[in-house]
Amino acid sequence: MDAPGHPFRYRDFRYFWAARICAMLAHSGLVVTLGWAVYDEARLSMGIRAAALRLGLIGLVQFLPILALSPVTGLTADRFDRRVVVRAALLGQWACPAVLTLLAFGPGANLYALYLAAALFAGARAFYQPAMNALPPALVPPAALPQAIAVTAIAGRIGAISGPMLGGVAYAIGQGWAFALSAALLAVAIGLHLCIRPIVQKPLVDTRGPLAQMLDGFHYVMTNRLLLGAISLDMFAVLLGGTTALLPIFARDVLHSGPEGLGLLRAASSIGALGTAAFLSWRPVRSDVGARMLWSVGLFGGATIGFGLSRSMALSLACLALAGAADMVSVYIRQSLVQLATPDDKRGRVGAISSLFVAGSNELGEMESGVAAALLGPVMAVIVGGAGAIGLALLWARLFPELPRTQRFDTLP
Repeated sequence: MDAPGHPFRYRDFRYFWAARICAMLAHSGLVVTLGWAVYDEARLSMGIRAAALRLGLIGLVQFLPILALSPVTGLTADRFDRRVVVRAALLGQWACPAVLTLLAFGPGANLYALYLAAALFAGARAFYQPAMNALPPALVPPAALPQAIAVTAIAGRIGAISGPMLGGVAYAIGQGWAFALSAALLAVAIGLHLCIRPIVQKPLVDTRGPLAQMLDGFHYVMTNRLLLGAISLDMFAVLLGGTTALLPIFARDVLHSGPEGLGLLRAASSIGALGTAAFLSWRPVRSDVGARMLWSVGLFGGATIGFGLSRSMALSLACLALAGAADMVSVYIRQSLVQLATPDDKRGRVGAISSLFVAGSNELGEMESGVAAALLGPVMAVIVGGAGAIGLALLWARLFPELPRTQRFDTLP
């Protein structure tokens, strides 16, 4: 960690990194709490498949605000101080678990309240994500940026590991305490972001109207086949092979566990990702970056199939950890390509498009998982999705030959 030029040598990056951990702790804990609360409510009056569909609706109600707001959020990150955008977005996120806390300790939060909170939280994160992702280039020099991306991923995965476990334990104590924990962590994240000093941000000098400026980021991605291939590969792989939305079903009805078991399942993939991110922060990928991304997606699909076939908690955790490790390689390469191949005055808009693709794979993927589980059953839905991710890696190698041909980050045009 003391190598010359390491991101931790820079004061503002350290505050950014700590805030990232707190925000991810809050987000991951809230996802577990919302998922378990919705599934618990639904299972009181319906069977597993019907409850799975209700669970998948969480993903849909989170994706729709991101889809609607993504053009505005990217332009906001490019036109205004990204620190201020991040702080305002965190405040909006904080309001959601804060209100749910009051409901949980009062009249109780029904399904409609839980869905509404998920949608509002996603809307605030739509502003947070592109501005947050565009901040590291202003906090560290370009030579340290790939390591900064890996270190930032470590912060995210620490939060993603601990957040589900903390959320699961807090929910076992009481639903209101789980919501209150997320609100408190977001308050700390806001405080840490307030410590980041003013940044140098390239001004947006485009004199065209807001609509043309918003479309400029979309045009840049669509005409850059390397970026388009990398972003879309990651999106469709997780869209097909994602298991997050179905974890409450596997925890309760396949592996016969409770909220604590769900927390372990949610944390397992992040444990694998954390170890991989730590390795990448020490030994960044320097060659065959495109081919490694394709191989990692194939491995992700294979591990997902293993999880679907498993009936052992230990084996399920191992498969999820392997899937998380493979996914981290893909995420690391994609984010490095997006940051290094995009001009600073477009990073917010390109980042918003990337966030939209990620949301499509995560939130919309939860809806896809719920529908697939309702039609095929949860186990078969996971197995088919994993096989689809493997096929996708093979197909993308043919459709986007720029990916396997990309050798190094420092030779990007």
